[in-house]
Amino acid sequence: MNHPTDRTLFQNAFVVDDLDAAIAKWVDELGVGPFFVADYEGVLTEVKYRGQPSELSMKVALAQAGPVQIELILPTSSAPCAYRDGVPAGSGSAFHHMCAWTHDIEADTRYFEQRGYPCANIGYAGSAWFAYYDTRPLMGCMIEVVEKKPGVVDLFGRIAKAAEGWDGSHPVRSMADL
Repeated sequence: MNHPTDRTLFQNAFVVDDLDAAIAKWVDELGVGPFFVADYEGVLTEVKYRGQPSELSMKVALAQAGPVQIELILPTSSAPCAYRDGVPAGSGSAFHHMCAWTHDIEADTRYFEQRGYPCANIGYAGSAWFAYYDTRPLMGCMIEVVEKKPGVVDLFGRIAKAAEGWDGSHPVRSMADL
């Protein structure tokens, strides 16, 4: 079977209108945390939206819930983006995508586009490429792929480690704390 390079789904992501309120709900109502927050303002490069040069900025919060990473995303740019394709501004919080590793983002892009699922956003996040494919007609959400690089794997591993035996203290932390 000719499938993309890696379908190890490790993350569920939600677009939110209020990052602090969303974190509080996950912590208070589901006991998920701690959340590590980062601001991706002006740090993503080589960004394209549906094939055209663009910008992409957001604030994110990452936590681990058992074997699944939870990502909460607050888009901060007014430019069109994959996040707002699926969850319009002001619509509250909604599920947006699942994320998988990739070892060959160009092969993944060819794979999805040949099947009618265009690349909604692609860019470089300092050490790894990422892309969102518009698989909403297939499964009601998008799929993101992230290059499986040692630094990214290590960062996500430290987030998962922080959740092990977490006692509920300091539910909101900075990525710099890792």
